Amino acid sequence: MVVIVDTISNPLRPRHPEKVNRPDSASPPKPDWIRVRAPNTRGYADTRKIVRANGLHTVCEEAGCPNIGECWDKKHATFMIMGDTCTRACAFCNVKTGMPNALDAAEPHNVGEAVAKLGLAHVVITSVDRDDLTDGGAEHFAQTIRAIRAACPSTTIEILTPDFLRKEGALEVVVAAKPDVFNHNLETVPSCYLTVRPGARYFHSIRLLQRVKELDPTIFTKSGIMVGLGEERHEVQQVMDDLRSADVDFLTIGQYLQPTRKHHAVMRYVPPDEFSSYEKVAYTKGFLMVSASPLTRSSHHAGEDFAKLKAARAASTR
Repeated sequence: MVVIVDTISNPLRPRHPEKVNRPDSASPPKPDWIRVRAPNTRGYADTRKIVRANGLHTVCEEAGCPNIGECWDKKHATFMIMGDTCTRACAFCNVKTGMPNALDAAEPHNVGEAVAKLGLAHVVITSVDRDDLTDGGAEHFAQTIRAIRAACPSTTIEILTPDFLRKEGALEVVVAAKPDVFNHNLETVPSCYLTVRPGARYFHSIRLLQRVKELDPTIFTKSGIMVGLGEERHEVQQVMDDLRSADVDFLTIGQYLQPTRKHHAVMRYVPPDEFSSYEKVAYTKGFLMVSASPLTRSSHHAGEDFAKLKAARAASTR
């Protein structure tokens, strides 16, 4: 749901207008295993300079990723296309909410140039939800993939897409551009969707991932969830089964962190040994690749994980 705010009488538009009047939600104190160091390295500064010079947005900044210091120091960044304002208002997300601006026609080219300047062997491209567009931004994704291929033919491309809900034909446009990895996150278990991800539909997202494999079986598929939102262990295991029924290759599981007190509270900090247990269970269910830890995020170590994913597929077909 988009909330329009009167910017004439109230020029200081809040980042999350739909959450302003919500009561604060208190989360428990962070345990030691979830803490990270502040970003202050030369590599971080260089990456930030390239992002700014090309007028780009990154989900690393917009979503407040805790791994930004580590990734940007290595000149790894996840580019967020189609602006910095989302048409949805998920309870967990720190990306701005509202009515987005028109698409920037130069953005695909600029992303390709930035990927070349950073010398990326593997790049992750994500976006805000664009329910205002007739194709949900599918063609813009395709143009960005093609621009990266033109600028950096050897770079492998991973995309993290919205669900393209009620956008007929949109998925086919993106798949036809042939990304190497198609990622779409479920984010949480079905019982939490109404409070955590109210604009989405769980089984539509499962079907989206299944359809990618039907259209092009060579594309790796990937999905992820957060834990600590009130889910039960058996529900996480059911999500694993649902994803495997859709032939998804790669699963990520990470700890939910509350961006502000107006966002969904952290119900529990899941200890590292539980993540290790989830990882073992997921591998027994047939995933080619699993990443499960408190600080796991969809694009964290994406390049290294892609290499492992290819190796795992090759080993499974011998």
